[in-house]
Amino acid sequence: MSTERKIQEEVDVLEQETNVNEIVLFNDDVNTFDHVIDSLVEICDHTLEQAEQCAILVHYKGKCTVKTGEYKDLKPRCIQLLTKGLSAEII
Repeated sequence: MSTERKIQEEVDVLEQETNVNEIVLFNDDVNTFDHVIDSLVEICDHTLEQAEQCAILVHYKGKCTVKTGEYKDLKPRCIQLLTKGLSAEII
């Protein structure tokens, strides 16, 4: 394998990794655990167990990444979370 091809493959991998964004959910004093869990199941396609774990992490750590992917997929999901009164952003 040529050096040029190996470098190009490394660049391609780095470009793929940098296209991944995250929806981060933040803790608040308003929403119940049930509301957060139901929202994550509905909007982020979490299993019940995943949603419960994220809700616990958000509560105790202040935030949690709840979904990763391309920006175009995450934007409508983030908007839905915000519409449900949750505090979230894409990073």
